[in-house]
Amino acid sequence: MANRIVDSLITYRIVKLLVTPFNRQEAYREGIIDDKGKTLIKFRELKTEKQRQSYTFLHRFIFNLKRILGKVGLGGRLGSFATALALLIKEDKSYSQHKNTIESAVISYLKETNQFNDMLKEEGDTPDFRNDDEVVSTCFGIDVYEKDGELVTEKEYAKTL
Repeated sequence: MANRIVDSLITYRIVKLLVTPFNRQEAYREGIIDDKGKTLIKFRELKTEKQRQSYTFLHRFIFNLKRILGKVGLGGRLGSFATALALLIKEDKSYSQHKNTIESAVISYLKETNQFNDMLKEEGDTPDFRNDDEVVSTCFGIDVYEKDGELVTEKEYAKTL
């Protein structure tokens, strides 16, 4: 039971970091990263404890993941989170039972921080297309497909048709 609670807390923290734009991260305020997540100060060059706490191994991992997801053209942040959640569930099927809880927690957080409407606008309209491929998962109302071994949102998948 304790492992599941810890797993849920870690998952929540990862998703929360993914949702928060670079310019609203503590590492940005500390001058460690820029508004695109690029590292300005290397970890070994951090001087204060506050800097080290705002740029841990988890932060570096999430920032790199966010930049990679942005490079592969996942579009809006909501699409990135849908893909991240689908990947999490694909890797460990036990998370599928917590999918609704994770989505609810993320949406609640986004609404509390007044980011939800902006993310919906950023995502844009859902493309209209027909295909025979199976949806891997639907997260945050966005279908996620597997294309050439990679998980992609319906928006990116439609571009490949």
